[in-house]
Amino acid sequence: MRWRANFNEWRERRLNQEHYQQERLRQVERLCGPLEHQIILDLGAGMGGFAVAAALRGATVAASEFNRGYCTIIKLRAERSGTRVPVYNAVGEALPFTAASFDTIVSWDVIEHVRSPEEMLSELKRVLVPGGSALVTVINRWAWKDPHYHIRGLNWLPRPWAERLIRRRGRAKESAAFHDMQRLSEMHYFTYPAFTRLARRHGFRVHDIKEAELRLGTLHSPKRTRRVVRTILRSLGLERLAYRLQRHWYVGMFELALIKER
Repeated sequence: MRWRANFNEWRERRLNQEHYQQERLRQVERLCGPLEHQIILDLGAGMGGFAVAAALRGATVAASEFNRGYCTIIKLRAERSGTRVPVYNAVGEALPFTAASFDTIVSWDVIEHVRSPEEMLSELKRVLVPGGSALVTVINRWAWKDPHYHIRGLNWLPRPWAERLIRRRGRAKESAAFHDMQRLSEMHYFTYPAFTRLARRHGFRVHDIKEAELRLGTLHSPKRTRRVVRTILRSLGLERLAYRLQRHWYVGMFELALIKER
């Protein structure tokens, strides 16, 4: 990953993930309530940054992760932070928990990697309490800048051409140390309508978190030019229309709350 322009910052944030979770923690509290009152599953917990940070804030947290190396890192991170996080080596399509075990599930950067998104959604519904929420990210099939390879226009190419471009740019993952790395053609990307239909078939109500923040006036744009453009669009009554257009044809990923029907 040394091709990243911000490699040193990226490395620091990976090593000390638990110290960089403030925005995610605020998001979970905003959508699901106080952390200390929640039983949370971090599904696809990676190296455990969020799981450990939430446990330190008083939540009851379980971490589920497919990569055995990452499972070891989560345990070490929890020990280093002086907290306890049970870690389960499992896949999203077969979770080792009883029905209605969790108030909240967080699953960021996961569903594109599983073998069956449909089976994962079934499992999310099974282990959530009625009315519970799963906060997920879903990669946009038409993302202009691919979130995994950071190449502009990649997803607008036929997949064989895209794979060749990835290799030509030196960003292929065939030589990565972890055996579970995937090629672009092996991952699951969705259009927004396609994923919302899929989630609804599995008994979820779907809320676009960013659109809700836009409606409430709490959506933060880090770049000044974007804030200016949004102000102009809002004055013309076109802000939500512009957001929905970019959601379909530009944005890298969707941030969604899937609420289990009671």
